[in-house]
Amino acid sequence: MRSAAVRSNLLVPEVREVMDIRQASDYLGISPDTLYKYASEGFVPAFKLGNRWRFKRSRLDEWMDRQSEQFAGGELDPAKKKPVQPAL
Repeated sequence: MRSAAVRSNLLVPEVREVMDIRQASDYLGISPDTLYKYASEGFVPAFKLGNRWRFKRSRLDEWMDRQSEQFAGGELDPAKKKPVQPAL
């Protein structure tokens, strides 16, 4: 019988430091189309490698922390779908 650690690795996809749009959208819990739009607009931190978007997990984590701090501080207008500030 397999150990619980081995079974859990099969159920949880590997999260790499540099992710493609599909991996990053799974990580963030949004659709690839939405993430592509956000990357194109500079809303999320991303870079292009050739003609493909790439996302660093550590930058996404930092960005999510900043977004949650801003929202908790009341700096965002909840009526808007996304903040005005682009990703740094």
